[in-house]
Formats: sequence, C-alpha cells, structure tokens
Amino acid sequence: MAHSDIKAVRYEAIFQPVWDEYVRKARQSSFLFERSFMDYHADRFTDASLIVRNAKNKILALLPACESRKEEKCIESHGGLTYGGLLLMPETTTPEVEAALAACISYYKEQGYSSLIYKPLPYIYHAYPAQDDLYALTRQGARLYTRSVSSVIDLRCPYKFSTLRQRKVRKALSQTSLQMTGGIDNLPAYWNLLDQVLQEHHNAHPVHTLGELHLLMKAFPQQIELCVVTLGSSAVQQPNQDAVAEQVVAGCILFHTSQVVHVQYIAANDQGRQIGALDWLFAQLIERSRSHSSDTPYFDFGTSTEQGGKILNEGLIFQKEGFGARAVCYDAYRLDF
Repeated sequence: MAHSDIKAVRYEAIFQPVWDEYVRKARQSSFLFERSFMDYHADRFTDASLIVRNAKNKILALLPACESRKEEKCIESHGGLTYGGLLLMPETTTPEVEAALAACISYYKEQGYSSLIYKPLPYIYHAYPAQDDLYALTRQGARLYTRSVSSVIDLRCPYKFSTLRQRKVRKALSQTSLQMTGGIDNLPAYWNLLDQVLQEHHNAHPVHTLGELHLLMKAFPQQIELCVVTLGSSAVQQPNQDAVAEQVVAGCILFHTSQVVHVQYIAANDQGRQIGALDWLFAQLIERSRSHSSDTPYFDFGTSTEQGGKILNEGLIFQKEGFGARAVCYDAYRLDF
C-alpha cells in the first residue's frame, strides 16, 4: 500500500461521534480517549489529535495528541493522559500502521512541529495484540525517552500477599465497624482527605479538582468508581465525643477499562494508616476483581516512579508488591523529525 494513499487530518468537534465509536471498538479501547474525557481539560491543553484515513476514506487509526506545554514545536500523545499512541482496529495491519504513523509525522512536519513524544498503551490494556506501533516507531528512528514501572496483578493467577500485608489485613479486620462504600456523594469528603494527605506528605494537590472529578464521575458512572473506607466511632475512641459516628479514613478511585482495573488517588489519613485501612480495602477490591478476571484480567496499582522513571519510590512499590503485584513498564518514545 502506497503511503500517499493514507492521509492524516486534524480532529474537529464535528467528528466526536465517529471518534468515540471508533475508540470503543479499538484493540486498545479506553474511555480516557473518548472526547468527553479528553476535552474536560481542553482549556489546559491545545488539542492536536489526528484521524488517519485510507484512499477509500476508511479510518485506519486515531492519534490522541496535544501540543506540549514544556517544549515548543513538540507534540505529545498525550500530555494530559497517562498514555496515548495510535488506536487501531482489529483489521488494521502492520503495514497500514507504519503508513498511518508516517502520515501523522508528515502532517505535523507540514504544520511546523519537529518532534513527537509518544506514550503507547502498555500491553495489559490491549484487548487484542496491538504493538504494531512500536515496530513502526523503531522504523522511523524513535528512541526510548522515559520508562516508568507500574505494579500489576494478573487476576487469573494472582500471587499471594506478603506476610506483612496479610498481617495488616488481619489487623484491619479486627475493626468491627470498618466498611467500604462509594458513590459520588462521598467524593467531597474523600477529595478533602486526599488533598490534605498530598499537602502534608508531598506539598502537592490532586491533579484533578473536586469539580473535575465530579464532572468525570457523572460522565462515566460505569468506568470511574470511588471506593472509601469508613470507620464507626466504636472501633477507635474519638477524642471529640461530638465527632460524627462515621468518617472517611482511606480510599482510592478506580478506572475500569475492558482489560484493566486501574487504581488512582490512593490515600489514607493517620487513623487509616494506623489500622491498616488501605490493606483491608485492597484485599476487598482484589478479591472482587478476581471474581471477574475472565472479563477484566489485570489490576494495576499505577506507577511508583518519579522524573520519568529515574527515581524509584521503593517504599511505595514495596507496599504494592506486597499484594502480589509485579512490574509492567509505562514507556514514552521520542521521535525528532
């Protein structure tokens, strides 16, 4: 197939229904690529997404992308998302993927850009093998730019918890009023806990504001799940007798895709850490996910690295690997043209 038969065009809002329909059928389907999710932070990122079509006007690939906020004349796929890269249909072939990537590069060059930061989806997100793009990148001369490590459980054959994690779970089980709940109504309480923990321990705030998370949870009620641990006052003596009978002490947010349960925003306050609330919560969530492993085989705790993988947070990864999770790489490639 001649490369000249394949063209890349800029995404426009009029294409949203076609874009979203394609995303849901792609080999690497993820709701993060639906426009309702991508465009919630459109004010922060200048979109540069492309639609690649062949001579018969059939879509061969989508490329979620934006202009880099760190470097001039640079495109990122995608700067506002955990991952990016070409989205492919099952019938799209390796030569077509090569041609699609070449068409994207040609388009960006014509627009005055000179480099591409490309973050392919890790293989655990593939509903069907989809590493054609890695081969195409190599052929174009791309180089590995960053590599972070995430901790993942294969729910079809999970490895056992460490002795320490088992002990923490047993300790948490002794708290008779420990409960797991969720729902958008609990989001303000959990976001406040999360924000406080991030400020105290990392001098930071959540990437998403409370309003943004509320908007996303309403837009994707089946894909974004809040899980919080509450503790009744009977389990731990409250210093203030007027304190509420039940409070949020730990939690996380889950992103559900077809292949992966991905954990976001893990946090526990001092009380939650004291009683092992997160250990108990993850034991519940892993067991629940394991019962659906034939549909969704992976449980992903997320990365434990900083500065593009140059620094490994050994304490954080120690905790995640204690649940039986092991390494999957989240890579980024750089292509200069």
